[in-house]
Amino acid sequence: MMTIRSPRWGILPLVLIAVFGAASLNACSTEAVQQKAMEITAIDSTTPVFLGCKTVSSKEINFEFSLPVAVSSLDFDPPLEVGSVAGGTTVRVLLAEAPPEGTRITANLLVEDEVGNTLDILIPFRARNDRLPKLVITEIRTKHTKPKADFVEFKTQSAGNLGALRLFTAGFSMEEPLLEFPPVEVAEGEYILVHLRTWETDTADETGTDLGASGGAEAFPDVRDFWIPESVERLRETDAVFFLDQDGLIVDGLLLNADDGKFAALAAAAELFGRQGKWNPPEGSAETGYVPGDEDAVDSKGTTTTRSICRWEEQPNTNSAADWYITANSGASPGKPNNTTVYEPK
Repeated sequence: MMTIRSPRWGILPLVLIAVFGAASLNACSTEAVQQKAMEITAIDSTTPVFLGCKTVSSKEINFEFSLPVAVSSLDFDPPLEVGSVAGGTTVRVLLAEAPPEGTRITANLLVEDEVGNTLDILIPFRARNDRLPKLVITEIRTKHTKPKADFVEFKTQSAGNLGALRLFTAGFSMEEPLLEFPPVEVAEGEYILVHLRTWETDTADETGTDLGASGGAEAFPDVRDFWIPESVERLRETDAVFFLDQDGLIVDGLLLNADDGKFAALAAAAELFGRQGKWNPPEGSAETGYVPGDEDAVDSKGTTTTRSICRWEEQPNTNSAADWYITANSGASPGKPNNTTVYEPK
């Protein structure tokens, strides 16, 4: 709740929520930001506005404002020891010690401008993670047949920590991730399976060393499993699937097209891929600023629960549709090396 106080107008309650989405670079979090209890002595256009925050390093967090402010109080949950705080349009907070990578933290920040306006910010974010492993998406399934869910599978190419890595599908939301990973140490060569539906009660996210902790369909003891609650369509045949790091950069992703008429709905995702140079035409590298179209995407027509979309795992990554194919009947292989028998439409 944000409250405006004025000697002439009394108390006016307002609620202000800002969301930092997939295309917002360097945002601390994609979760809602609540600005509460703002007390001002006069209502004018010079009231400071909170613009966002970013984790600059493992110890430094920056909070951005429209006008210079000084910090009146600052608290973190879980508690963190603050080394120093510098005010201004950018409030720079230096922690005494770095929290574990990807830890979920909430900051409660009370600031005041030069004329006494105060703004109380409550914002969740993830601690900086500079140890993301190299990874590639290896297989996806856009269909489901209970109890087998649609899924996104990826494989680590180096050891690291998954904390704050975010998974998006454009057809579901470009603003909020399907999953923001907690701190999880992974080894090189791990298969990680994100089940996009949950029907069973014995499922569990495997964040530790026991990869056999989860039950559920297609949860194998040598694969790390994560589960999205409930049964909702989150991945479509015409879609964009991608992982973002904390700076809003695509770690890996792919574009799918089963219907040219629907691909236009992916304009924002295609522009993001193009701006970051993460998708090429099948025949070769794209020119700078090239925005991929429906003819550049992976042809996803013909997928079923048993025919998944797979990456050629032994071939170099070209960031194009040429990296992908649809497996033949019964070729889906969640958590395992991909079946290389290709689906041949009749």
